[in-house]
Amino acid sequence: MKNLIKKLENEERINQEEANKLWDLDLFTLGKLAHKRREKFHGKKVYFNINRHINPTNICADTCKFCAFSAHRKNPNPYIMTHDEIMKIVDETVTRGTKEVHIVSAHNKDTSWQWYLEIFKMIKEKYPYIHIKAMTAAEIDFLHRRFAMSYEEVIEKMLEYGVDSMPGGGAEIFDEEIRKKICHGKVSSENWLKIHKLWHKKGKQSNATMLFGHIEERKHRIDHMFRLRKLQDETGGFNAFIPLVWQRNNSFIQTDKIMDSEEILKTVAISRLVLDNIKNIKAYWATMTLNLAMVAQEFGANDLDGTIEKESIQSAGGAKSAKGTSLKTFIDMIKTANLIPVERDSLYNELKIY
Repeated sequence: MKNLIKKLENEERINQEEANKLWDLDLFTLGKLAHKRREKFHGKKVYFNINRHINPTNICADTCKFCAFSAHRKNPNPYIMTHDEIMKIVDETVTRGTKEVHIVSAHNKDTSWQWYLEIFKMIKEKYPYIHIKAMTAAEIDFLHRRFAMSYEEVIEKMLEYGVDSMPGGGAEIFDEEIRKKICHGKVSSENWLKIHKLWHKKGKQSNATMLFGHIEERKHRIDHMFRLRKLQDETGGFNAFIPLVWQRNNSFIQTDKIMDSEEILKTVAISRLVLDNIKNIKAYWATMTLNLAMVAQEFGANDLDGTIEKESIQSAGGAKSAKGTSLKTFIDMIKTANLIPVERDSLYNELKIY
């Protein structure tokens, strides 16, 4: 263990076998190592952006067992928005200074591909300065299967219609045995990585997520991180890694496992140490609470995500994130922790230091 700690202190790259041993370290040793790495990248800065989440439909052809958002499962309120309804939300949020719209839909087979994609052109024509983060790899895979469009064709349309960057959703856990049990039929891990690689080859950036705390084991999280690290070595296109804490309410996954704060913080810290080539680690407050997301800033994370305004997917599973949070709350909490609040744009360019 001493050799491994020394290696990390010297900022040498660790292998997968070594990474699996990191779980044996106590939380504070891990935190210290991860915080040192975080400070090298970012000093005392904590990033956030002013964004709005929009989920245009919850009617989904896939039946992922972990999901409480889809109207197919325990959510009794199916909906689909018109483009006019989506534009009304965008019009309203722009007046409040929002700089990013984050648009992710369920996989609705009763719509056209135009319904999915043409809204981006409408937003961009009216608000050319708004950053559009949209279309997970799972959505791209769905359009590919539903409308016989190649991945390349979908990506070309996204670029043509104004999508600026891709969110990291749909990654879940890359291990295919786990995927069979929790999201059978959804985009495969191989295709998720392939889609992001194609996007990066266009000179565009994306995020990467990992859903943990359900039936996966620690070794599956490490495997997931190493697959991301390998692709990042090739493309350099990932902006941020986002470990998402699974929300257990209204779920079809049967597990007695409770994800405690220590396990969450260890996962964040290990991701900072493994992903030496992804600059930003996001403690997404919507899945881990704002308080724990703030603690995670001392365990390797450097980002909180954004104000969100309205959040539907995690809150359907029990998260207390439905109404977003205020800019003032972010700034106050970061300053109270003796850290520096930095408003960023969607690609991590600094806009304002508070």
